[in-house]
Amino acid sequence: MATHTDTQSDPSSDVLVRLRSALPALQPAEHRVAEVVLNDPAGAAGLSITELAHQAGTSVATVARFSRSTGFGGYPQLRLALAAGAARERALSAPSRRPPEDLNADSPLADVVNTIIHHEVRALQETAEHLDLAAVQSAVDAVAAARRTDVIGMGASGGVARDLAAKLHRSGRIAFCWEDFHAAATAAALAGVGDVFIGVSHSGETVDTIEPLRLAGERGATTIAVTNFPSSTVASLADIVLTTVARETVFRSGATASRTAQLAVIDILFVGVARTQLAETTDALSRTFDAVDSRRSANRRGQRRHPRSSSSGLP
Repeated sequence: MATHTDTQSDPSSDVLVRLRSALPALQPAEHRVAEVVLNDPAGAAGLSITELAHQAGTSVATVARFSRSTGFGGYPQLRLALAAGAARERALSAPSRRPPEDLNADSPLADVVNTIIHHEVRALQETAEHLDLAAVQSAVDAVAAARRTDVIGMGASGGVARDLAAKLHRSGRIAFCWEDFHAAATAAALAGVGDVFIGVSHSGETVDTIEPLRLAGERGATTIAVTNFPSSTVASLADIVLTTVARETVFRSGATASRTAQLAVIDILFVGVARTQLAETTDALSRTFDAVDSRRSANRRGQRRHPRSSSSGLP
């Protein structure tokens, strides 16, 4: 039922993104293989199947199964893809400028700055490269035609959900954000055909997002997932899946890179919806801008770009 990017015919392309996306669906032993491979793709590419199995603390049969379950014909094909993926990683950032993959207590502040900015930029670049435009168009069409749109997000994803609901509301559409399970479940129980429910969850496994999205779907609403993992539970429940690509590390689980990617996706969705009724959206944005302009300090009032002055009709 879901609209999203299917397994690519050439799994060697973007192998590291593919493996990260597959993590939630892997069995524990396969997960250990993935961790070894992702921690050092170039090193793993040079290992025999027996050596990789030993490093992962598992069997040769598990490595072979892991290769097939992630879209490869066998381990030789996975090794070739890893070598290509490692080379691509090196090409994307020169060794002299590449920041540490993670930070520790002794990391200088310069490393903190470089690492965070590096991962923010990479999250945006890789999300853009892998975003399924057909799925985006389906989401745009659904929201543009919706009677109302409810956006669910818990924890760090709540701010992203709130941003989308606020943008839709300012553009004259009926939109709500729910960051509490009880409120989200109540709204889902009242959903029906013609409504859209959007679940924002980086992991795709947040139960308080999963259950309202499931209920809304059962009630006939169109469901959309914004997640980093296309094999996650949230993705499996959604009619339309919009996938981000962001890496989280030990220090930065729930880090801004994941939210940056989510914000980019929901901004793309919003602008896509706004363009379907550009004149009406521009007028609504202008009126809502004027409604709060008097609350800005006198030396800033009127200095921000007015929606009417934008050639696109959007701020």
